[in-house]
Amino acid sequence: MKKYILKRLLQLIPVVILVSIFSFLIIQAAPGDPINNYVKSGMTEEQVEQVRKEYGLDGNIAQQYGRWLGHVLQGDLGTSMKQQRPVAEMIGERLPNTIILMGMALFLALIVSIPLGLWAGLKKNKLADNVISFISYLGISIPPFWLGMVLIIIFALKLKWLPTGGMHTLNVDTTGDLLWHLILPAFVLSLNNMAVFTRYIRSNTISQLEEDYVVTAISKGTSKRKVLFHHVLKNCLLPIITLAGINIAGLVCGSFVIESVFSWPGIGRLAMEAVGNRDYPVIMGFTMFSCIILVLGNLLADILYAVADPRIRQGGGRRDN
Repeated sequence: MKKYILKRLLQLIPVVILVSIFSFLIIQAAPGDPINNYVKSGMTEEQVEQVRKEYGLDGNIAQQYGRWLGHVLQGDLGTSMKQQRPVAEMIGERLPNTIILMGMALFLALIVSIPLGLWAGLKKNKLADNVISFISYLGISIPPFWLGMVLIIIFALKLKWLPTGGMHTLNVDTTGDLLWHLILPAFVLSLNNMAVFTRYIRSNTISQLEEDYVVTAISKGTSKRKVLFHHVLKNCLLPIITLAGINIAGLVCGSFVIESVFSWPGIGRLAMEAVGNRDYPVIMGFTMFSCIILVLGNLLADILYAVADPRIRQGGGRRDN
């Protein structure tokens, strides 16, 4: 098991390096000079070059990337050009808020999709299956930002049941108030995963119900419900473990839009503000953080998969995706 984890860790290193290179090149290829936003009128050429040097924007792309990578390896993600604060500190302040939102979204996706997927697979091609499948297709197709705005209009502005955004009511800092503000953004962020998980569980439930061990158990008098929850469920959850790990990064990227729509003070909203301000150090910091979350999510999924499937744990081999 230790060799398996070490092997997976070593495979992740080149991925992170390649992502950093491509992200850096894409940002550098953006039109315009970012330093223009921070140069005051009346500055001499020498002063402009000094500002450029302070932000590590002097020299060619290879030199800039080398300096940036050297700082990152020391734990320094740079300094925000807009707020003049360390990027790592800014991300650290907002990260707990994003984790709360992501955790609730993933929790909602799992507790809703598992029973729906099992029920749809058990009732294959019947009314319940058709209704659940239709709702799943809607969940996959609806753009989250559009749904977020529609739900704000309906539940916040029209019905006034829920807040329009933010994380807390002014001068109120209670768990209940936090959960009240979480309802809309967590639901919107979870909807796509909820739909995808439901489809996967349905598909796996149908295939598992056709396996010999299920047919044998039912023929011996075991109820379908008992077979479903005691045997089929475990095998259906294996691919969901992988999907959940992979979609952790998807939740981070999804929060990029959702946090802006609902004014949620997380790292996604921070990144959106950085894009508007062309604050390149913050953009790179967010990109690399998302990459690391993705690879760690994949690693966590691999470990959980190996724990759940004895064939991988015993052989230490590579699972098929």
